[in-house]
Amino acid sequence: MTALQSHKHLVIAALMIASVVLAIVYRVYMNPEQKETPPTYSIDRFIAPDTCGGCHSDIFAQWERSTHHLSHTDTVYLGVSDFLRESLNDPDEIKEAEACVKCHTPVGVITGYPTKSSDDRSKIPELAQMGIQCDYCHSATGARKIYNNGLTVEPGHGEDDPGVKRGPFKDSESDYHETAYSAFHTNAEICGTCHNVKHVVFETDLETTYTEWKNGPYYSDDPKKRVTCQGCHMVQRPGVPATGNTQRPANPGQAVDDGPQREHIFTHYFVGANAYLPMLNGDAEKSQMAIERLENTATLGIDKTQLDDHKLTIEVRNTGAGHYLPTGMTEMRQMWLEIVVKDKKGKTVYASGVRDKNNYLPADTIIFNTVFGDGKGNPVENIAKAREILKDKRVPPRQSLFETIPLPTGKLKGGKVKATLFYRSAAQALLDKATGKGKHQLPIIKMAEVQARL
Repeated sequence: MTALQSHKHLVIAALMIASVVLAIVYRVYMNPEQKETPPTYSIDRFIAPDTCGGCHSDIFAQWERSTHHLSHTDTVYLGVSDFLRESLNDPDEIKEAEACVKCHTPVGVITGYPTKSSDDRSKIPELAQMGIQCDYCHSATGARKIYNNGLTVEPGHGEDDPGVKRGPFKDSESDYHETAYSAFHTNAEICGTCHNVKHVVFETDLETTYTEWKNGPYYSDDPKKRVTCQGCHMVQRPGVPATGNTQRPANPGQAVDDGPQREHIFTHYFVGANAYLPMLNGDAEKSQMAIERLENTATLGIDKTQLDDHKLTIEVRNTGAGHYLPTGMTEMRQMWLEIVVKDKKGKTVYASGVRDKNNYLPADTIIFNTVFGDGKGNPVENIAKAREILKDKRVPPRQSLFETIPLPTGKLKGGKVKATLFYRSAAQALLDKATGKGKHQLPIIKMAEVQARL
């Protein structure tokens, strides 16, 4: 090989190496969907929530004992996640089981501790234990990805130099911190960063609340027609469920004590469907708000036209949720139909979904949920093992599912049928296994009910 040829080969090799390096740089630093590792900050760059409450007292009171505030200390979450983690041996499954902290303890994760769910919780800084908190969200500038907490943040430098806090108003002023308007805070993407979850290794879609909304009827390319997550969940307050089938009136007031009157202040109760966690922590108001939300989310109907063939059809309609019913951790949450048919003498001739003395559901219960698989077609209870989705039986927004029930033969004329749609945050049987029988008795909420004479 001549010197010229050798030189040409070296140039080509150098160009190839440079192109690979540039591709990596672009993938990691320029492409927000690929950049996985957020920057790490010192914990003292964040402000304690009660500091914010000194001026934003109403908003602080709404946030306190909310599901966001309690996301790190929720004893049901801790008990179940520890239980599921203990049974694992596969490193890829363990990695997913250890990843809950990314959304449940976000300030801790981006300040270096905890790095996984099994870390010694007594060593986690007190500020990080405050869950999803004021300074974390209001330091947000955007998102690297809309799942697995892809939020990007620019915190200040602690209590004496709090930096810029971002929110929905263009004319905010503060004597304590700088302010900036943020359209990001008014849109669903800020919520989607944690309310979409993928398996950290297998990339199975484990929670898809944001995607369900984005693909549904409440999303529109026209911002004036769009109903975002905030448009329901940050309008709700006591007595105002603010679902898709109720009024969602503005909430006039002040964002800051002695501040200007605003046409609408986004509420910070952060109520979803969890009626147990607030109650467990002494907040009956938020518990009742969760019940009100569930009671204004679905309807039931009965179609008796096939009775001659001894078939009864029940319609389950999602009238109020901007996402599927149920949503979130739907392999664990339970929304089910209880159906009881009695003849004209009052004798039960058919029953389904009736709980036993332990509040467990029978195996043939009609449950609306997601079932994950191990990649070989076998269902798994633990989402850390979820390599595939075997079944997704849930009700999309403003749509219905129909259940046809085979009735026993015989004369049913003059009898009655009652169908009830119930909800609870987790299967009682799983909770008893994970935390001990009787430790947590989850409330069961009646979402809807319908009766008809046959």
